[in-house]
Amino acid sequence: MSRGHTDYVAVAPDVLIVAVEGAVEDWSAYIGAVPGKNHDKEWHLVKEDGSKLPRKVAEYYFPSWKELRWRD
Repeated sequence: MSRGHTDYVAVAPDVLIVAVEGAVEDWSAYIGAVPGKNHDKEWHLVKEDGSKLPRKVAEYYFPSWKELRWRD
């Protein structure tokens, strides 16, 4: 995984979860509402203003990210 990597998953047409890698090989994930018209262009809205998820929930959606340290 490259530094600064992001990934997202749609849990509803207008709700995304976004995983964000930090600068020191850590990560966190955020959930938020989006217009639902183009997720490839909307995920950054959740990255910037979404609500941080608990670690266990984030790991459910992004299991391969477990190798990184969780950002508290």
